[in-house]
Order: sequence, then structure tokens, then C-alpha cells
Amino acid sequence: MASGVTVTDEVAEVFNDMKVRKAQANEEEKKKRKKAVLFCLSPDKKNIILEAGREILQGQVGDCRYALYDATYEAKETKEEDLVFIFWAPENAPLKSKMIYASSKDAIKKKFTGIKHEWQVNGLEDIKDRRTLADKLGGSSVVTLEGSPL
Repeated sequence: MASGVTVTDEVAEVFNDMKVRKAQANEEEKKKRKKAVLFCLSPDKKNIILEAGREILQGQVGDCRYALYDATYEAKETKEEDLVFIFWAPENAPLKSKMIYASSKDAIKKKFTGIKHEWQVNGLEDIKDRRTLADKLGGSSVVTLEGSPL
């Protein structure tokens, strides 16, 4: 079921910037990369927009969100970087919010071509164990996440 919600150009631009970032070898440029960004519905509920300056753990409890996370990990002795699309839908979020975010998810995912990993998170307990994200990225072959052993 499609909601008719559209994705703003700014959201697509942020995605493209994060996707292209792998070509940047300069350490100073790497420090300026976005590690995670949040997207939400506009106040009129017609567009998916960038929620500037917000991180997933700092968002208001109970609100649904979309996020992109730039994961760095090591698997089978090779360093990897992948973007992870996150659908944050806390169990205590209002049913109406869950429904419109779930039905609008395909609109934003269509703009994010090439995303290999999707993760639906329903509460903080889902993200506390780093193994959960590692499993999404490559299962038992992942030995480090963000430079730390699992």
C-alpha cells in the first residue's frame, strides 16, 4: 500500500553524498563525512525530509524515523563500508505513525539505489547488542564493527 508521500531532492542528495564518500581517501575529508542521518515526514505528512542535526538515539522516544548509517566493519580479513537503511519504529510509537512510515518506506528506498542492508529497529534493546548489526552486515564472518572486535 503506497501512501503517496514523496521524497525531497535534499534526501536523495544526502544519500548520494554518503554513497560517493568511499572515493574520498583524504583523512580530513573522512572526518567530515556524515556517519548517520535521520529522515522524517514533513509536518504536512506529504514529503520525506532530512531531519538535520539529529541522530537516531537523540530522537524523541516514540517517533518513527528513517535513517542511513555508514557502517565500517571487517569481514574475512577485508575492511568493508556499507550504508545501512534503518527504519526506526519503536513499539510505543502511535499506530498512525507506524502505519504511515511503514507505507512510505518504499518511496525513500527507491531513491537509495544500491542499499544492501535494511534494518528495522523497534526499540533501544534492538541496537544495544552490536552483534545484531554485524549479523545484518555479514553474519558470523564479521569480526569487527567500527574498529572494535565483536
